[in-house]
Amino acid sequence: MSTGTKAAELQILSLNAFSGEGAALPSDIAALVERRKRAFGAGSVLFYDVPLKVVKAEGPYLHASDGRAYLDFYNNVPTVGHCHPKVVEAVQRQVAQFNIHSRYLFDVSHDYAEKLLATFPAALSNLVLTCTGSESNDLALRIAKKASGGTGFVVTQTAYHGNTAAVTEVSPSSYRTGAPPPHVRMVPPPDPAIFGNDVGHGFAEAVAGAIAAMEADGIRFAGLLVDSIFSSDGVFADPPGFLKEAAAVARRAGGLVIADEVQPGFGRTGEGMWGFSRHGVEPDIVTMGKPMGNGYPVAGLVTRPQLLADFCADFGYFNTFAASPVATAAALAVLEAIEEDGLIANADRVGRHLKARLTHLMGRAPITAVRGAGLYLGVAFGDESGPRADIAKGLINGLKAKGILIGAAGQFGNVLKIRPPLCVTADHADQLADALEGLLAPAA
Repeated sequence: MSTGTKAAELQILSLNAFSGEGAALPSDIAALVERRKRAFGAGSVLFYDVPLKVVKAEGPYLHASDGRAYLDFYNNVPTVGHCHPKVVEAVQRQVAQFNIHSRYLFDVSHDYAEKLLATFPAALSNLVLTCTGSESNDLALRIAKKASGGTGFVVTQTAYHGNTAAVTEVSPSSYRTGAPPPHVRMVPPPDPAIFGNDVGHGFAEAVAGAIAAMEADGIRFAGLLVDSIFSSDGVFADPPGFLKEAAAVARRAGGLVIADEVQPGFGRTGEGMWGFSRHGVEPDIVTMGKPMGNGYPVAGLVTRPQLLADFCADFGYFNTFAASPVATAAALAVLEAIEEDGLIANADRVGRHLKARLTHLMGRAPITAVRGAGLYLGVAFGDESGPRADIAKGLINGLKAKGILIGAAGQFGNVLKIRPPLCVTADHADQLADALEGLLAPAA
């Protein structure tokens, strides 16, 4: 990867970040920022030019100490809505009864596993619960290595898959200096601007080339790891089915296909429970994380029984806090809320409405693309000079000033990333579109 490309990618890390420069902070915020610096040091990251002090949350809103309710179009973690009553009640009830590790028998974890597995293709019938998406992806890499006999993985250029040592290596966007090691090969995202009209074929050829280069260097291929909506790369969802050819390439080369569903999973695309389903692909391993417990730390991995059995013949896997009664109670409540509140259909309906509103702005603003599915959308900014990360950064803080929270993504940091709780309405979508239109009017 060139130095220029790496420098461009680093903009993503700073677009949302509080720098401590410029804006005068209210006294309570300034005091908390200083406490944060002293206690958490360089590992601490805060959002926005003036960080928010959150005092409560509900549905699609975060309430801050400044007295404002902020419409949350950023956080995919509370997928059914902040502090959803069903999830709150389930956690409170279970923690008051008992909370132990999973080497005892109790009903709720089995109830959850059966309900979750029913949403997957029949062959994907074993679940391993973890605490984080990072742990799920770490375990997925280990299973793929065992099954393939290889060590090499192919990922996209600006992918993010978590923060364990192994998973950081397959997360190019995490590197501030240097690049992933030789056993990790990167391909461009499935962008029509790169691959033309046949995105699926072009992306598959890129994957095949990366595998060939890896094996020419004596590294055996283990798997293709993709976030099935390519969120960190700038959100690439269409056309449905484009992943099929790349998955076939990976399997012909002896590797596994791992679908990271932390971002697109649990109904977010509006076309079913899982992002990989839009592409007619049946992965070998599916990983899940953040939205699984609506903020409670529960995550997981689903795979074929033989793959798991082969791995477990060499290694045991036990996670003290994963699969606990409280964790699975939270996760079960999320599945029930998605179903009872009709959130997949809502993601489709509201997502289509919002996408149409945003697409309508393209002729009057420096928008080069509106991409995505359901309630995971990306709005790319640029002009004849190239991608415009400065516009994205301005909009992040401009929208915050209007009471709307949003983030950014993409190789050049020029893509607004829209991923609200799935309970948002068309009125909420219109608030975002109207605010964007007002902020972009001077640039039109």
